[in-house]
Parts: sequence; structure tokens; C-alpha cells
Amino acid sequence: MSEVIGFIGLGNMGGRMTACLVRAGREVVGYDLRQEQVSAAGARPAKSVAEVVEAADVVLISLPDSRVIEGVVGGAEGVLAHARAAQVVVDLSTAAPASTRRIHDQLAARGASYLDAGISGGAAAADKGALTLMVGGDKQALERVRPVLDSFSAQIFYCGTSGAGHTAKVLNNFLNAVSLAATAEIMVAGKKAGLDLGLLLEILNASSGVNFATLNRFPKIIRGDYLKGGLTNALMMKDVVLYADLVGELGVASINASGPLGSFGLAMALGYADEVSNTVVDAIGDVSGGVRLHTEPEASQ
Repeated sequence: MSEVIGFIGLGNMGGRMTACLVRAGREVVGYDLRQEQVSAAGARPAKSVAEVVEAADVVLISLPDSRVIEGVVGGAEGVLAHARAAQVVVDLSTAAPASTRRIHDQLAARGASYLDAGISGGAAAADKGALTLMVGGDKQALERVRPVLDSFSAQIFYCGTSGAGHTAKVLNNFLNAVSLAATAEIMVAGKKAGLDLGLLLEILNASSGVNFATLNRFPKIIRGDYLKGGLTNALMMKDVVLYADLVGELGVASINASGPLGSFGLAMALGYADEVSNTVVDAIGDVSGGVRLHTEPEASQ
């Protein structure tokens, strides 16, 4: 465990993954625009991206989107300028596969490996070190860093060449967005119809409408717990747009994208952009007569 791990982007998910690495006894040097995030996760703060890349044998990245990733990789102080032969860079973000492939080729020209490793499981799985990873890129590079990734993952799927991991992640996130948005809508409808929402979820989870949102999200949302710490509505919208762009490039009809585009677009328009994406149910409730699935009991006089 003597190799140094670098981590760039210690936000909602990156900080949790870093904490897992630290608990596993790994030495981690980290960089984030909010330096307090680095210390909070137990990593040694670096002053720049360049300092992380120069110090680390394996560099992990967790950033919001391809535009930010490209900015961190490029430039005089970026990953590319300071990468070295045999170094492995693992991008744990949700990103555009075409951008991922370009970065892969740029780093390969310097002798470094670039793996795209989409993650799934959310904040709860990250806290427990039980994320699912879907990885694209050189398989030998994956095997080299697998012990590092095992520190915060329960399952690792090798998907194929560069971009395959991020492609699988975009597809998964779109299904997640569809199920969350659709379940939010039917739960608002159930509330307005006067149904017992706990009973409605029992029925859905024993029937063909069962999905991740009915199993894991709404049993808590109806009790007022929105499971804060997951993707925001803005990030969910970004992922749906990524999906629409991807299937457009592939020539696949994007018939079902309008639902989550409308739902998360509504949430953003109503001021929920930076709230956890589960609050999409409140946005739908707002335009459906001010519906809330959970209301606090009135205090006794």
C-alpha cells in the first residue's frame, strides 16, 4: 500500500470515495476548489491539480461534466501536461463518451492510461464502499488499479474499450431518471386520489411497476426524508441531456427522453436546481395544486 493515490474533485461523491480510501489505509493527496473538502475526507491537501498528478501513482477524478473535466485535464497546470508514462488516470465522473475517448488518446500519447469508470449506487453506497463501477479502457490498467477501486466498490464491470464505461453509465442514469420522474408523477396522482401512499408502494413493489425509486426512494420520501446527498436536479438534467446527445450520435430514436427532460426541467425552473433530485416530486406537486407527499403534523395547541 505504498503507492500514493491522487484525487481531483472531492465533492459529494469524490469526498466519500476518498474517505473510503483513507479508511482502507491508502495515502491520498487531494485537490478541490474547496480545500476544506479535502481535509474533511482525510486526504492531504494539494495546492493544484499539477501537484496531485506529480505526487500520485494513480490519479482519480470525480467532476460534474465533460466541460469541467476537459478544463482540468488541459492547460499548463492540468493532468495532461504533468502525466507520465505508466501512470493510470481513472475518471469516475459521468461524462460524454466522445470527450472521454479524446482524453484517452491524448494521455496515451504520453504513455499514461485513462480509464472511464462510471459509478452507481449514490451517496449511501459510497459511504459504505459499495459502489458499482462500469469501466472502459485498457483491461491491464484496470487490473493494476483494481485494488484501489475495490476500496469503494462492491462490483466492477469491465465494459470494453475507452468510452464504454461512460456509455454504460449514461444509459443507466437515463433509466434512473425515467423511473424517478415517472414514480414521482404517479405518487402525486396517488396522493390527490386519496390513496394510502405506503399501501400504494407495497402494491407497486409487488407488481410490474416496481423500480429502484419505488423500492429505495419513495418509502422514505413519503415520510419526509428526501435522502439528501444524491444527484441534484441540475445534474440529473445534465445526465438526461448526455443521453439524448449520445443516442442522437448513435442514430437511435430518443422517444422517451421528453418525460425526464420535462420533469427535471420543471424542477430547475421552479428553483429546485441545486436540491437533491428526489425533490422533483415537489416540483410536480407544485404545479398539481401544491401537493406534498408528506406533511408535518400540526403542533397541538
